[in-house]
Amino acid sequence: MAKITTVIDIGSNSMRMVVFAKTSRFAFHLINETKSKVKISQDAYLNNGELQSEPMDRAFNALKSFLNIATNLKSRKILCVATSALRDAPNKNIFLQRVKKELKLNIKIIDGNKEAYLGGVAASNLLFCKDDFFTIDIGGGSTEFALNKSNNITKTISLKIGTVRIQELFLNDGNIKAAKNYIIEQLDGLNEEFKDISTCIGLGGTIRALSRAIIINSNYSFDALHGFTYETKNNNDLFKNIINTTNTKDLKSLGIRKDRYDTIIAGTLIFDTILQYLQIKKVITSGVGVREGLYLTDILRTSNDKFPSNFNVSVKSLLDRFTCDDKQTAFLGNNISKIFDILEPIHKLPSKYKSYLVIAAKLQQIGISLNYYKNTSHASNYILNGLSYGFSHKSRILIAHIIKYSKKDLPSKEELTQYEDLLPDVLTVQWLSFMNSLNKTLNLEFTKEKFEYIFENNTLNIKSKNDLYLVKYNVEKLKKPIDFEVKLEC
Repeated sequence: MAKITTVIDIGSNSMRMVVFAKTSRFAFHLINETKSKVKISQDAYLNNGELQSEPMDRAFNALKSFLNIATNLKSRKILCVATSALRDAPNKNIFLQRVKKELKLNIKIIDGNKEAYLGGVAASNLLFCKDDFFTIDIGGGSTEFALNKSNNITKTISLKIGTVRIQELFLNDGNIKAAKNYIIEQLDGLNEEFKDISTCIGLGGTIRALSRAIIINSNYSFDALHGFTYETKNNNDLFKNIINTTNTKDLKSLGIRKDRYDTIIAGTLIFDTILQYLQIKKVITSGVGVREGLYLTDILRTSNDKFPSNFNVSVKSLLDRFTCDDKQTAFLGNNISKIFDILEPIHKLPSKYKSYLVIAAKLQQIGISLNYYKNTSHASNYILNGLSYGFSHKSRILIAHIIKYSKKDLPSKEELTQYEDLLPDVLTVQWLSFMNSLNKTLNLEFTKEKFEYIFENNTLNIKSKNDLYLVKYNVEKLKKPIDFEVKLEC
C-alpha cells in the first residue's frame, strides 16, 4: 500500500478529492481535501442524460488541478471513481477517453450498489453507532442506501433521486408536489428491512448542510459535523421552512451557506421525504463517504473491509505521529486501568469510563510533542478535532477534558460550562481527571514502575519497590473528588 494515496470522486454536482497519509498498517490521516462544484450533470437530465460540453470542460479542468495537487503531495496511488452522472450518460466515453488520453487517468465508473457499499464501509468503520442503522447518501443524480445489521452490510440499493435530477425535472417549474410523489414512488422500491430501522447515518453535502443549520439554530456547543446526532422530530419545522423558502435571504437566515443555495431545497425535500417515509427517529451526521470507503476497501482488503476488533484509527494515527515511546504509552494505559478497578468501590462509575481513561492516558503525550508548556491544553484542543473517527461527540469532549484537567487541582463546575450539555456530571469528570492525574504523577520519573494497589479503610495504598521521592511528594499534593487517603509506600 502506498504511503500517500489520493482518492477522487466525480459526482453529479461536485467533484471531491481527499489525500491520505498512512502512518502504520491500518492507521492514516487526512492531509488534503479539495472540492470543485463542477456540476458535470448540469442540463443532462433535460437532454436524455447526455453530458453537455461546458460541464465536461469544467470537470476536466478541475481534474487537471486535482492531479497537480496529488503530484505535488507525492501521492503514489490515485483512485478515481465516477457515480450517477457518468454511469447514466450515453456519451460518457467522450469524457472518459479525453481524461485517459490527456491526463493519463483511468476513471472507474461504479454502479449504484457499489457506491452504496462504499458509503456503508466508511460509516461502519469511521462512525460510532451502537444500533443497527442504514446510510443515506444523497447525491446530485441518485441516492444510495446501505443497511448495516450487527456490524455487517446486508443490503444496498441505489434510487434515481438526486438533487440535480429533482431540481431540473420538477423544481425549476415549482412543482414540489410532483417531486415528492416521484420520490415516494422511488422509495417504494426499498426492501422491507429498511423500514425496521429507526437510526440512519446521513452522508453527502446536503445532509451535512442541514446538520450545520441545526447546529446553528440550536446553539449546539460543539462545532463539529462528523458524529453530530439529532432527533428527527425536533427539526421537522426547520426542514419544512427550507423546502418552502422562496428566496436566498431566507435560506441564509435558516443557517444555509451560500454554496448550497442551488441544491438545498431539492436535497431537503428528498431527505425529509425519506425520513417521514421510513419513520426515522435519529440521524447521525457523517463527514465521510464514498471516498473514505474506497480508501478503506483498499487498505482493509484482506480483513473483510473492517478494522480489527478494539482498533481505532484516530487513536492509532495520533499515537503514530505524536508519541515516540511505545512502552511509556503501554504503561500509562495499563496502569490507569488498575487505578480505575481498585477505586471502583468509591467512584462507582460505569465500566465504559475505563476505556475513555485508557485512551486519555495514552494520548496525553500529544501535548508535549506540540509544546511542553501548557501541554495539557494543547493536547485537549488538538484531540477535540483530531479524535473524530469512531467516537461520539460526548466521548471526544470527555477525553479532551480528562487530559486538560490532569493536574493537581480538580475541574470546577464553572470550567465545564462550555460543554456542560455534552459532559457527564461534575463529580464524574472530577473522578476521571483525578485518576488520570494520579496515573500521570506515578510515572513522573518515567520508571514504568509496577505498583501494587490495595484499597482498605478508605485509603488507597500504593506500594513501590523503588525510592520515588518526587512521585511521593507530588501524589500528596493531588486534590481528590471525595474524602479518602492516598499513600505511596516506597
